[in-house]
Amino acid sequence: MSENNYFKLTNSVVVAPLLSVISIWFIYWLELILETNFNQFGVYPRTFMGLRGVFFSPFIHGSLEHLYNNTIPLAILITALFYFYNKVAFKVLLIGILTSGLFTWLIARNSYHIGASSVIYLLASFIFFKGIFTKYYRLVALSLMVVFLYGSLLWYLFPIKEGISWEGHLGGFISGLLLAIILKAKAPTPQKYIWEMENYNEEEDPFLKQFDADGNFIELPKEEAHDSSNIKVSYHYKTTPKQEE
Repeated sequence: MSENNYFKLTNSVVVAPLLSVISIWFIYWLELILETNFNQFGVYPRTFMGLRGVFFSPFIHGSLEHLYNNTIPLAILITALFYFYNKVAFKVLLIGILTSGLFTWLIARNSYHIGASSVIYLLASFIFFKGIFTKYYRLVALSLMVVFLYGSLLWYLFPIKEGISWEGHLGGFISGLLLAIILKAKAPTPQKYIWEMENYNEEEDPFLKQFDADGNFIELPKEEAHDSSNIKVSYHYKTTPKQEE
């Protein structure tokens, strides 16, 4: 697949991050209107009712600061996912949310685990590792950009701060790595110039014929040189009207 066909600005590139952001803000607004919270719908480890949090927890946030901190990286990473990996984007989100949620349910502390941060770690991990694995220069550049923007997220894979679900972060990170290995996403075929083609012959190249083996310019014989008498130059000029006396 050529680069022009691979990198396309489709509707999903705009709609997917927009819907994601609207969803998490709508749930938080609903909590304020109803004067309640939906924390009980988060992941609660090793209980049957806690399994519902696998699907609901990414939409629930404990505070406005928590919601705001997740909004911008979520929008950026989902946009990148759907633009650069459109063919597998939905699979990454659905399978990744499921596996990271189950991982959290299995190993986490006895508490309600909520927030879209597990999805952020899922996306950052997938985009980084997939770009490295493809070895395609644009996707590798995207991986390096993710490291530059969100490299500090690695610290929160460990229990360094109270009140943060590092288990959800770790689950998202591992899920992203596994999906980057398992899911097949063909990288675009870089545009090849004529000298990169397999059937390219240097001896027939009209440009290289002008140089010898040492790279020196070869002057054409006089009989092959262009006859300057055949060159015509046309001048276009405008006369100015004579000034009135």
